[in-house]
Amino acid sequence: MNYKDVERHCMAHAGTVREEPWSDTTVFKVGGKMFAVIVHDDAHKPIGLWFKASDYSYEILTKIKDIGPCPYFWRAKWVEMIGLKPLKPDELKAYLTRAHSIVASRLSRKKQLALHIAPMTEHA
Repeated sequence: MNYKDVERHCMAHAGTVREEPWSDTTVFKVGGKMFAVIVHDDAHKPIGLWFKASDYSYEILTKIKDIGPCPYFWRAKWVEMIGLKPLKPDELKAYLTRAHSIVASRLSRKKQLALHIAPMTEHA
C-alpha cells in the first residue's frame, strides 16, 4: 500500500473532502471534521499518517513500533504512524474506515443526511 492508495481509500468514504490547509499535510475531512492526515516532509514527500482511533484501538496501536500518540491530538485519541509499514494494508484500511466512521457518527443527523451518510451512533 502506498500513499495514493491511502488517499483513494479515504476519498471512497461518503462525504469525504480532501484539503491541503498547510504545506506539509493532506487532510481528509467528513462534515468539516478531520479523520486522517497524510504528513509530508519539506520536499512535499509523504512520510507518515495521522488518524483518529477508538479508545480501544488507540491502546493497541500505540504499542506497535513506529506508531505512537499523535502530536497535538493525542488527547483526542489520534495516532501517528511513521511510514506505512507498521500495519498491513487491510489493517490500515480498516482503521481508516473506522476513523471516518467515528468522526461521521459525531455529526448531527441533519449533516449526516446531507452528506449521504446513513445516520449512525458512535461505538467504542
